[in-house]
Amino acid sequence: MNRAQTRAASRYWFPKLYADFVQRLRVASGFLLLIAFAWFSHPSIASLAAGLPISVCGLFLRGWAAGHLAKDRELATSGPYAYVRNPLYMGTVIVALGIVIACRSAWMALVFAAVFLLVYLPVVELEEQHLRDIFADYDGYALRVRRFLPGSPFRVSDRRFSWPLYRHNEEYKAGGGFLIAAAWLFWCCIGSR
Repeated sequence: MNRAQTRAASRYWFPKLYADFVQRLRVASGFLLLIAFAWFSHPSIASLAAGLPISVCGLFLRGWAAGHLAKDRELATSGPYAYVRNPLYMGTVIVALGIVIACRSAWMALVFAAVFLLVYLPVVELEEQHLRDIFADYDGYALRVRRFLPGSPFRVSDRRFSWPLYRHNEEYKAGGGFLIAAAWLFWCCIGSR
């Protein structure tokens, strides 16, 4: 890989100092999203029917990714990682999109967009810097696989989904969180009648 390709593969939008700072705000931003969700939710049966299936698709993507991710031990290039570098974050965006649709709230959409753009994107960049530091072949992978938009597969892999990795990565917690959010939305919908 030549110097220009390496530079293109490692281009970042956020200064490292800012990314380090907002990484510590991830938990706090989660609470902000939770408060906004509770405050701004005004679901209807139609919005639940439209949004919740989208969220389920995001959960499946996250689960598929978690079953291929051996954090810090091996560069994940199989499963969804063959098509996109950040399938867990992509799955999170899809889950959130479904929840926002189910909420029927432009304010919720704005809060989520702000948190994603100002907190999660810099964290994604920090994680990519970390992966570059620990995996020598990350630059080649990053040149072939886009950060968020799926493309043609990186390479054919015989690696299969691993339930032990899924459990180790505790991805089932995302499903639990989704069920709580869906229950809240149904309660809001029934309570507003």
